Amino acid sequence: MAYRIEADSIGTKEVPVDAYYGVQSMRGCENFQITGQKLQPEFINSMAQIKKACAICNCQVGELDVKIKDAICKACDEILEGKLHDQFICDPIQGGAGTTANMNANEVIANRAIEILGGEKGDYSIVHPNDHVNRAQSTNDVIPSAAKLTAIKLMKKAIAQVERLEAALGQKEEEFHSIIKMGRTQMQDAVPIRLGAEFGAYKKAIARDLVRLNRALEEMYAVNMGGTAVGTALNANPAYVEALAPELAKITGFPIVKADDLVDGTQNLDSYAYVSAALKTCAISCSKMANDFRLMSSGPRCGFQEINLPAKQNGSSIMPGKVNPVIPEVMSQAAFCIMGNDVSITMAAEAGQLELNYAEPVLYHKLFESINALAGAVETFVDNCVSGITANPERCRALVDGSVGVITAICPKVGYKLSAEIAKTAIKTGDSVRDVLRSKNIFSEEEIEAILDPEAMV
Repeated sequence: MAYRIEADSIGTKEVPVDAYYGVQSMRGCENFQITGQKLQPEFINSMAQIKKACAICNCQVGELDVKIKDAICKACDEILEGKLHDQFICDPIQGGAGTTANMNANEVIANRAIEILGGEKGDYSIVHPNDHVNRAQSTNDVIPSAAKLTAIKLMKKAIAQVERLEAALGQKEEEFHSIIKMGRTQMQDAVPIRLGAEFGAYKKAIARDLVRLNRALEEMYAVNMGGTAVGTALNANPAYVEALAPELAKITGFPIVKADDLVDGTQNLDSYAYVSAALKTCAISCSKMANDFRLMSSGPRCGFQEINLPAKQNGSSIMPGKVNPVIPEVMSQAAFCIMGNDVSITMAAEAGQLELNYAEPVLYHKLFESINALAGAVETFVDNCVSGITANPERCRALVDGSVGVITAICPKVGYKLSAEIAKTAIKTGDSVRDVLRSKNIFSEEEIEAILDPEAMV
């Protein structure tokens, strides 16, 4: 392999001659072989959008030559088209609060801009990664802002899937309204409930999750671009600082604004923790629902068998004909991932000292993973489970008729003590509550049927 020699403040290093990345990217790649993963593609695109906005604004205020600005913008546009992503070689978890990722972007954009201007990669006298691509910037405003842009893009996709889940649950609420089943508390028979009412409750929980997710999304629109190292805008033209957010809004199509306080925007990561909390809460709602689906569909002969889940694949390599609730299972597993990531995000958000948080890279890596996990899990949950659920009305009614939980409806008529005795008798003998009531001659047949009418109970 042919190499070129590049130098930085540490020394010199051989860089593959065809590489768009440079010496600082290579050092970071060597130092931080942590997850074996690459940067999130949308994060790469977000950095490119920021570098493009910075080049335009620097040029507007006379800080950057037009030809260099145009070359940088063209290089950024190519990245946004999906090109050069393979040149981003750094691990998402890295020391330096993201300096490696920022310099990886600077070097790739610089070397592509050099080519556009007719030079050879590595000739930084034409376009320099720091002096031109990173002009009036710091890792400390670029990386958090790129993370927010990325979170916005991913969150919008996740929210769209959660909206689909809300709609699917609403359809099942209507479809199952007439079906009465046995309600349960602490896994014991309680009182009858409409199957549709259960799905309506799931829908209400998801509706609240959507409110939280959309509120969290709003937190991502304020960026600290222009704050440079610590939020004081050192080395940045004031006109450039004010122009950045509007330019980013124009490029991204998002309502991006400059943070009210750039120091605060650089120091504190609470807004990302808020997003993670909203994701975790939604994941909890979805996993609880998935647990219920597994219980209600358990069987097919020896379980509750109140609902049927769509059969998606063989459930066993040894038991023929076994079909497992694989979609609810994967929904819960994704939720576990999101909950675990929230712990990492919480600790990372707390870990900063003074003007900067060194743990930003792991926070962003886990946040992006959580957003994608929620979107993907909810999508398959809707398409391969919720939308295809059917009910077993006869089974539901049989369980209601055979339950002792219906004794609760007798309590106002005869009191708690006698009701409890009737329930104990029914459990001991195996007789229905109706039969026990008949044997005691407490009510007429018409009164028994009226009191124990499931429709009246719900």
